[in-house]
Order: sequence, then C-alpha cells, then structure tokens
Amino acid sequence: MKKVYVIFIMSMLGLFLFSCNKDFLDRQPLDQYSESSLWSSAKDAEAALNGCYSGYEDGDWILYRDCASDNAFDPYPWEWIAPYGNMMLTTASGGSWNTQFKYGTVQKCNWFLAGVDKTPMDEDLKTRMKAEARFLRAYRYFVMSQYYGGVPLITANITTLEANTVTRASKDEVVKFVLDELAAVQADLPESYSGSDIGRITKGAAWALKARVELYNQKYTDCVASCNNLIGKYTLFPNYTDLFRIQNEHNSEILLDVEYVENTVPLWTTGVLFTQNLGGWWSVDPTQSLVDAYEMSNGKTIDDPTSGYDPENPYKNRDPRLDATVIVPGSLVGGKYFNPIGDPSSLDYYAPYLYTGYSIRKYVSDKADFGDMWNSGLNIPVIRYAEVLLTYAEAKIELNQIDASVFSAINEIRTRAGMPVVDETVYKGQIKMRELIRRERRIELAMEGLRFFDIQRWKIGEVMNGPVYGCRLGTVDANTGKVSFTSDRIVSDHRVFDPAKNYLWPIPQSQIDINNKLVQNPGY
Repeated sequence: MKKVYVIFIMSMLGLFLFSCNKDFLDRQPLDQYSESSLWSSAKDAEAALNGCYSGYEDGDWILYRDCASDNAFDPYPWEWIAPYGNMMLTTASGGSWNTQFKYGTVQKCNWFLAGVDKTPMDEDLKTRMKAEARFLRAYRYFVMSQYYGGVPLITANITTLEANTVTRASKDEVVKFVLDELAAVQADLPESYSGSDIGRITKGAAWALKARVELYNQKYTDCVASCNNLIGKYTLFPNYTDLFRIQNEHNSEILLDVEYVENTVPLWTTGVLFTQNLGGWWSVDPTQSLVDAYEMSNGKTIDDPTSGYDPENPYKNRDPRLDATVIVPGSLVGGKYFNPIGDPSSLDYYAPYLYTGYSIRKYVSDKADFGDMWNSGLNIPVIRYAEVLLTYAEAKIELNQIDASVFSAINEIRTRAGMPVVDETVYKGQIKMRELIRRERRIELAMEGLRFFDIQRWKIGEVMNGPVYGCRLGTVDANTGKVSFTSDRIVSDHRVFDPAKNYLWPIPQSQIDINNKLVQNPGY
C-alpha cells in the first residue's frame, strides 16, 4: 500500500505549512505558533516531519525539466519552462510559483529539528526522524546550488529581520554542508522500511545522493566509495518500460522518489505528457537531437556508416529504449498510428504550436494505468539504481581507472535494455569511454530531469545553441503506420546559449527586492 506521508493530518500542522509556504526570505515569524501544543507526542512529530517531505522535490519539475535542455522542447510560450530552454531568462523569470530559489523545505526542516527534541517519544525513532529531516534539507540545498551556485546557507531558525539580511554562501560551502550532512545521517537511517513507512528516506538514498553530489563536483574518488556502498545491494528492474508504471512503484531499482496519491495528493502533470488526441497537453516534446542519440540495436551510432541506419526508416532497429521513451510518427498509440505530420485536421498536427512531432512514452506507456490522467497517483523516481551504476562508471572513467567493473556497470544497464554489451575494441581509453558514458547517461536517464545538470557540469552548453529540430515532414499511412518522409523538417525553436551566464539561473528579482544583500549571478 502506498505511503501517504504527504497528507497533512493535523490542523495545527496545516496552519504551520500554510504560514511557511513562502520563500524563506519572505517568511512570517515562527513565534506565531504554539510550540507547547505542537510537540506533545510521537504522532505530532511524525506529522511535522511529513510536512518536511512535501515539496523537497516536485514531480512536476522532474517531468518538465528536460525542456531546459537539448532533450526536449515546450511548445507553449505561456508555460513557465520556456525561458529555461531558450535562455531568455531574466531576473523576473522564475519569480513566481516556478522558482527553484525557495526555502520552504529548508524552513520546515529547521523548524522540525529545533523543536522535535521536546517531544516525549522513543529516542531511536526521534533520531531517525532527525536524519530524515537533515536529508531533505540537504537535498534542497543540493538542488539550489546546482541552479544558482552559492545560496544563503541557513541551518537554524532565524528571525524575519535576520532572514532579510542574510548573504549568499559560496557554492563550495553549500556543497560541503550537503556532503557533511549526508555522511552524518548514514548511521541513523535504516536500509529499508515496511508497511506504511515505505517511501521514507533510507540509508541507500543518502549514499546515492552523496554519490550524485560528489560526481557533480568532481570528487571522483569519494564518489566511487559512495557508490560501492550501494552496488550489489540493489538490482535493476527487469523491464525498462514497466519500471516507470504505477503498478511497479517501490521496485528494486528505486532509491528515492516523489510520492503521489490519487484524489489526495495527486500528480496533475501526468496529463501534460499525453498528446492532444489522447486528451493531454503535449507540453514536453522530445527533440530530434535526443532521438538521434540512441544507438542502433547492434550498438553502433547512427553516424557510423556500418551501422545499418536508414534515414528513410529512421526508427527501425534502434536501441529499445527509444521506443520505451519516445513516441515517434507511425507508433501505435491508443489503437491508432501516431500522425503529427500528415493530417492538418488532427489535434496532433505539429503546425499550430510547432510540436517536434515526438511525444513521451516513458511514465505514460499505457493510458489505462490512469483513471484520470490529471489526477494521478504515479510516483516519480528521483534516483534509480541505474543512475548509481552510471555514476560509478563515470567517476572511474574520470579517474582513468577503466577496469572490468566499469564495463560491468555499463553492460548491466545495456543488457537490461536489450542492447549488446560494450564493444571494448571500439571503446577503450578515457576519451572514447567518456563519449560512451555521456551518451549512455543521456539515453538511460532521458526525461528524468537530469540532462541540464549534465550539460552544466560537462560545460557543453554549445549543444543548446541553434535550431531545435523535430522530425521530418511527410505522411503516415493510417492503416499500417508506414511513414513516407519528405526532405523538410520541423523547426520548433531557436536557442542561443551564453556560457558566460547560462550555466546558472538568475536569482529572482523578487528575492533581491526583499533582501538587497543578495548579489545577482553574473550576466543578469
């Protein structure tokens, strides 16, 4: 049974969350709450901790976030993600509900950690709860440091006046805090949970996040050590397509996810992934760049003249993860062949909004999984074991320690997908292995909200420059799904990436207006 830990079951906690649902730098004083009434039992402490889980990560953001990369495009300029993809960010962008410069979780965790010791309860349980809160706070600081660099580092309750005069810590200081916290909580978190506690933070989640942060900050030796605490303790789910379906939540591959409950705490953005003909919005459109990154089923890239790639049958004999992730023209969807290019009367015709002609299959491979696509109980993975294996392999490659364990980690993922093992006659040496691991990460983790972070840390912003291409135009046979292409291609957008500024996002001007001690990121 799914854990409903994001339900706010106490009215006093509801008051707390309502009052704290503002950015940290624009918060109400904590002295309006009655501390004596909030910490009277273990149930009270659990309810307060549950509030810390709410908002530590957003499934909405994960589903949209690849639109801020070369993986995807949002065709609707009025939706909040467009400026993050075309680099038209200004200091006003991200100043509303879509900002990631937000301290709600940090504030709730600081409040919880400051008050929970007052609670008469089992000390072991209290210790575990504090470890969960420290993890959630560390996670938020990790995310903010990726988007903005250095941010105010607040680790205790402070007054409103203090909050509005705090300065930014350096990114190195924030990263050190995150890694220290993740190391410190290991001993106090369990390996797993049972019953209604399934879904809470585990020891494995803390090791996995630590490894991710270490990889992103070039701490490769530490990263390998963190990964070694996980390798062999988790397993890949057997079927790549099905691991993202609602009936397979909490499977052997999931180390951390964002949990949703239909009718109670639903995920509405499931609906934005479906095409218009299926009743959705089709807000997240995979790009031609992503489609081209998938290898042929023989393990060769499409630009290899010996691969067998046929431009007139571009989706044939490809890595099975392409079909599991992307709906292409001619795909059978809902009993009909997907036709975004040949029928101007169709709701799925590309032209009105310059859809790329590609849609997402990952997460929503079967519409029947959802009674209401806008009221979904689908959990969204945050960290999977496949990422841990890729993280381990990349760290070893960057250390130039390319041994059998590196190939084993990559091959485990490829074999699960139905792909051949790595050709070690082609991929040998650090340069070729770096090429392989970067492509494998892009393919395996496509549409999971991590691509921008990879572009950022690899400093490959040039992949964001130029036209955003979609599929070629042509016709789709309604009876067979056969696609006949012309030489023309959809161009959905044009992007210009400025490496002097676009690796970071701007601090929202609304926050600088509140606290003029905040210094804006360069170039904005």
